[in-house]
Amino acid sequence: MFTKEEYADYKDFCERYTPECPENFNFAFDVLDAKDPKAPALIHVDDDYNRRELDFGFFQESSSRLANALVSQGVKKGDRVMLILYRRLEYWVVMLALHRIGAVPIPSPSLLTKKDIRERVNYAGISTMICEDSIVERVDQARPDCPGLNLLIQVEGEAGNGWLDYGELLASGGPSFPRTPDSPGGGDPLVIFFSSGTTGLAKMVLHNHKYAASHYTTGALWHDLEEGDVHLTVSDTGWGKSVWGKFYGQWMAGAVIFVWDFRGKFHPGDLLQVMADNKITTFCAPPTIYRFLVREDLSQYDLSSLRFCTTAGELLNDSVFHAWQKGVGMPIYEGYGQTETTLQVATFKFMEPRPGSIGKPVPGWDIALMDEEGNKVPQGEEGEICINIESPVLGLFDNYMDEPEKTACVKCRGWYHTGDKAWADEDGYLWFMGRTDDLIKSSGYRIGPFEVESALVAHEAVIEAAVTGLPDEVRGQLVKATVVLAPGYVGDEKLTKQLQAFVRELTAPYKYPRVIDYVDELPKTISGKIKRKEIREADLARLAN
Repeated sequence: MFTKEEYADYKDFCERYTPECPENFNFAFDVLDAKDPKAPALIHVDDDYNRRELDFGFFQESSSRLANALVSQGVKKGDRVMLILYRRLEYWVVMLALHRIGAVPIPSPSLLTKKDIRERVNYAGISTMICEDSIVERVDQARPDCPGLNLLIQVEGEAGNGWLDYGELLASGGPSFPRTPDSPGGGDPLVIFFSSGTTGLAKMVLHNHKYAASHYTTGALWHDLEEGDVHLTVSDTGWGKSVWGKFYGQWMAGAVIFVWDFRGKFHPGDLLQVMADNKITTFCAPPTIYRFLVREDLSQYDLSSLRFCTTAGELLNDSVFHAWQKGVGMPIYEGYGQTETTLQVATFKFMEPRPGSIGKPVPGWDIALMDEEGNKVPQGEEGEICINIESPVLGLFDNYMDEPEKTACVKCRGWYHTGDKAWADEDGYLWFMGRTDDLIKSSGYRIGPFEVESALVAHEAVIEAAVTGLPDEVRGQLVKATVVLAPGYVGDEKLTKQLQAFVRELTAPYKYPRVIDYVDELPKTISGKIKRKEIREADLARLAN
């Protein structure tokens, strides 16, 4: 179904490669079930370094059993199901089972608070929750305010209080779930990802079943995967990057997915040792991870099996690129996309990687850089990355679920507007500039300032707050808050720690402001809107001095 070819250069690639998707494509039926049941599929190493090797037969049978069991519990095509499963094997089984049924998974990060869970469950109309035991308490706290949540499934631990045991449920289902004429596929909903925005609650990004097929480009060509490769992408299963690097494209390319389900604080030396012990051949991680890795003595780890490395999620520092190349003897190939897309710009193995450039447009993505009036900008000038949607684009999201107005704001006049800015050099390489809005990228996470600001002003000491990104060598950006205090409060170190702890209680822990400045007033427009851009520019000027 998917055949990899070799390309001489970028021009040859564009002339001969066209992303394609079979009619009525469903990844579970068309890819998983077509695999040799005895062929290796996934290697899983848990937090205690216990290693399991799983073949495709395991996922074929387990996903069929679970699909049958879920149907018996009333789960049906179109139902929305939230998953919070870390990097557990059950994540892959659940996703595949839901693909068979046509229910729509909503993978979610483990750091969600009870407030996050309550808001997302109600906002998305989620009817089923599948999570591991460590998340159950937070869900139980949110349940009284989630009247539509009626099926609860717990992975591991002793299930009670209305929760069904995953293992018992799995065992109750039959081992075969055949395709039928009304099985999902093609343009039917496949998956929803929550995408952080700058204001209000995160948007629900809906992709259809063709989205999975579009990731063949990601796995086979950008990751350069070949039959038998052992591929590791560092990503939580609650984010879109997980299906970029730990799922569809890797199996379509014939690779074995490697998963390290580490918990707690990340230690770069542990990751390097895992890569060495398990003979990882291809590796993808956000620049933040590479920043930590190059600070280690790379010569102490046997990375001789490693042959290809990629990165995405934020800008890669030149110094990190060169340090990695010096330490392991190979460059890092960058790529760019969004939750709303698959890989749309990249540097491939047949191209010269230019540190700091995200590469060139991928075939199938007709990209232009445009100004605010919708005109294409000249070479060398900054413009918004826009995608021509006059014809269907394989891998582009359908819509923001249940929000046609928000969809219409970005899909208009024949173009999808990414909200990201870049400029092109004389050879057609794109150089990413940043968001046109105020989204913050820190350690691979995308953080909207509105939620953090809302948490801050909920504290009695804070009158107003503006949250921006502050450049940082390790995390890419730090979350910074500029705060106006209420009378009687002093902006000292004690208060800063109190505010940081307060925000951590109300939002996911990674969103708290690591830097807090205290000011008498915030810069605002005539209409009263906070001028975050002015704050960012002042910070950059101060850092330059």
